[in-house]
Amino acid sequence: MRKILLAGVSAAVLGLAVTASAQTTNSAFNRIATFNVIDNLPAGADPAKETVSEIITFTEDGKTLIYSDSPGKRIGFIDITDPAAPKPAGTVALDGEPTTTVVIGGKAYVGVVTSEKKSKPSGHLAVVDLASKKVEDKVDLGGQPDSIAKSPDGSYLGVAIENERDEDVNDGVIPQMPPGNFTYFEVKNGRVVDDSKKVVDLTGLAAVAPTDPEPEYLDINSRNEAVVTLQENNHIVIIDLPTGKVTANFPAGTVDLDHIDTKKDRVIDLSGSMKAVPREPDTVQWIDDNRFVTANEGDWKGGSRGFTIFDKTGKALFESGPAPEHIAVRLGHYPDKRNKKGIEMEGAEVATFGNDRLIFVASERGSIVFVYRDKGGSEAPEFLQVLPGGIGPEGLIAIPGRDLFVTAAETDLREDGGIGGIVTIYQRQPGAKPAYPTIESANGPDGLPIWWSALSGFAADPKEAGKLYAVTDSAYSQGRILTVDATATPAKITAATVLTKDGKPATGLDLEGIAVRPEGGFWAVSEGAVEKKENATQNLLLQVNADGSIAQEIALPEALAAQATRFGFEGVAVTGSGADETVWIAVQREWKDDPKGFAKILAYKPSDKSWGYVRYPLDKTEKGWVGLSEITPYKDGFIVIERDSLIGPEAKLKKLAYVSLKGMTPATLGSEVQPPVLAKTEVKDLLPLLKAPHGYVLDKVESFAIDAAGNAFIVTDNDGVDDSSGETQFISLGKLD
Repeated sequence: MRKILLAGVSAAVLGLAVTASAQTTNSAFNRIATFNVIDNLPAGADPAKETVSEIITFTEDGKTLIYSDSPGKRIGFIDITDPAAPKPAGTVALDGEPTTTVVIGGKAYVGVVTSEKKSKPSGHLAVVDLASKKVEDKVDLGGQPDSIAKSPDGSYLGVAIENERDEDVNDGVIPQMPPGNFTYFEVKNGRVVDDSKKVVDLTGLAAVAPTDPEPEYLDINSRNEAVVTLQENNHIVIIDLPTGKVTANFPAGTVDLDHIDTKKDRVIDLSGSMKAVPREPDTVQWIDDNRFVTANEGDWKGGSRGFTIFDKTGKALFESGPAPEHIAVRLGHYPDKRNKKGIEMEGAEVATFGNDRLIFVASERGSIVFVYRDKGGSEAPEFLQVLPGGIGPEGLIAIPGRDLFVTAAETDLREDGGIGGIVTIYQRQPGAKPAYPTIESANGPDGLPIWWSALSGFAADPKEAGKLYAVTDSAYSQGRILTVDATATPAKITAATVLTKDGKPATGLDLEGIAVRPEGGFWAVSEGAVEKKENATQNLLLQVNADGSIAQEIALPEALAAQATRFGFEGVAVTGSGADETVWIAVQREWKDDPKGFAKILAYKPSDKSWGYVRYPLDKTEKGWVGLSEITPYKDGFIVIERDSLIGPEAKLKKLAYVSLKGMTPATLGSEVQPPVLAKTEVKDLLPLLKAPHGYVLDKVESFAIDAAGNAFIVTDNDGVDDSSGETQFISLGKLD
């Protein structure tokens, strides 16, 4: 067993060279389309209200997807006749909140929760005719349905009646009555037989709360055996459907976790450990008739962060341990704010594509899906690739007959300016390489992945082609400079330098820009949080030595600092050297003393400590705001990133613009001379590049650099995976004309 478990330990821990891109395979899944659920609202629905896609399935011809929209009390249909161009195909209203849908022939069977409160659970099975898209029958379930599954031979339909606990009662501790159960029906002639309903009592099995099983998820194998997870009880049950008997039940067990982040300090520190952590499995899927895989969310007392392969006797054949989490760290997808529970594995799917039996496991909080190839028996599965998508991918479904894989993301953040619920479609492409990740980290000196996320500024090494420097923002308590090898595919973060002050990591910084000093070291800018009533910070220009120590903190003159708003320093560039060295700082948006539609670009001369400024004219858009995100020297001026604040289908402006400084003299701060207004020329529309990965348009393209060979690069900021899918797009633009 020791040998088997070591197979699940991160290769980084074992000192092996590994990347998060595909390993030995001659095909890969790549994203081909993203569908915004808001595009499928029924007539008269309020578009401002929450709408999601949670659990997803498909019709038997594989040409229509069906997702559950619990807040909208409906299921939705997506036409994927052309999977690269999904189309809205209508909805069906339900008398309650849908959980899971299964399709048998021309009917969809939907678990619908109608509970008025958790202590009085109720629900039914809605029978929807797919041709007419109408509810034609309801079958009472006597409780709150969660997961639903059909048997491979079409003989049975099973329902996990969870009767979910109320997390506001007794701190969510179970037992909380009434108990749930496993309910199932026979299926004959393509229809569920209502009066064949059987209820399997699951009480008295688990040690945690034997009176309150709370079944979470189920799957049925070809022998018509149902495997059911009792998540909060950390227990697994196997039921023989022909007889209705529980044939096996066992604890899901615990896992010892090493090299994980356990401190809530806004630093990803993989030196922590947790011992005997309950797995608390959520989704379960049969791999074959003797083995199944569990996604271990660790939602209650857990934090188990991985997945496990069991056999029917309860023997753990393989344990991933923290290996998936290390991959998430390597890809910038680690959700540091959730580090008590880590990446929270929740969804799972198993399917055969060609000769490969594949296992898909989704991280709810890291918003990625891990793809593995089953190697059979007790052999460790082979990691293949990671798939990006929406925020919180919970529903996973494979359509092998069309070489498709689909995820449904349940999070709707449109009210706060974020992305809404989306459905993502991937296709398995022979001979292809994974398009994601576009940037990842190497191992650090400790043999563990260099942690990163929230890339907010770029600079190029002036001598070495393909060598870039990046900074991370206030998502983390430490300011850091990362070294990036842009010649690698994916781009590779090869080193990290922590900014220090008085020998200790500098705190209170929001690094948004970096530039290489002609004399060595760096200039960096930290955006102030001047609007905060407590712990307010000011915009700072930092002179940083090559070892990361801060040589100077340069504040704005008081009169100018008083004009600052929450949209402060966003980029920094340097021109000249010696007495002629000038540091240029892009301010994101208008400050109090700026005319509407004009942002400052400040000019600071270290030789005499003087400040000046010019003004940049911002474009206008109908929605959101427009501002600057980067400034980079080019010819006799600068290239800037100018972008709107919008995301997904709302995004309209993401571009590079060039401004010349020829003949321009910055106005001295405090003088009555009006600053010159720069004339700009569009260099490149970035929207096509941001749409090219077939995801949603990421809002924060914040970094741009031109390397020593003249090649240009951009990268997006993923906000430290906070209210974000964590996706980062590093894009090479080649040489600019």
